[in-house]
Amino acid sequence: MSPQVRELITRLAKENPRWGCVRIQGELRGLGVRVGATTIRTLLRHHGLGPAPRRDGPSWSEFLRAQAEGVLACDFFTVETAFLSTLYVLFFIEVGTRRVHVMTSTRNPDASYTTQQARNLYMAEGLPSVRDLIRDRDAKFTRSFDAFFGSEGVRVILTPVRAPKANAFAERWVRTVRSEILDWTIVLGRRHLDRLLSRYVRHYNSHRPHRGIGLAPPEARGTDPPASAGSKIQRREVLAGINEYLAA
Repeated sequence: MSPQVRELITRLAKENPRWGCVRIQGELRGLGVRVGATTIRTLLRHHGLGPAPRRDGPSWSEFLRAQAEGVLACDFFTVETAFLSTLYVLFFIEVGTRRVHVMTSTRNPDASYTTQQARNLYMAEGLPSVRDLIRDRDAKFTRSFDAFFGSEGVRVILTPVRAPKANAFAERWVRTVRSEILDWTIVLGRRHLDRLLSRYVRHYNSHRPHRGIGLAPPEARGTDPPASAGSKIQRREVLAGINEYLAA
């Protein structure tokens, strides 16, 4: 291609960020210029122009990093008990601090349950700085659930269909809690599960290092590191296989 055609393609892409490669190809054909869509795609990538319609705006990851302090994500995960019943657990995670809030489990996650758990979250934690809530399109999240957050001034953002990466922080926490406790524990019932999760969440928020926030625990994010420990170190068992080490 001549330099003029290259410049024209990049100009069309920058001036029309919602145009894809085929749309640009059609516009060029109307000007008497014949270029293949693959060639256009390669040229745009070479100039750092991504696919439409996000060519000139932030990506989803960039948006989350920039707005993390005011974003709350939520999701459900299921646990099978030793007596073959299924328990549902609703949890919330603050994207900025990675602090987790796990609600009580239930066998019937209906509209009244999810809405009441949202009220319980605000009554217990306050969360005054939350501006956005990310959730998937699960039918368990009902209109009353969204209406409650709307009354608190929180905008509800729905993820695309079958796009778990759009709620990556919540999905990653589910993987963590399964690999560290649930995959190694036989859950007997709802009360047993609630006790396990309560103890694990206290450990997760107050002690467990998190790579995403500089190896600090969520509740200690941004604080000065503790003084160097002495020669005596004590071990405290939180749950089977999960230990905390503290200076004596």
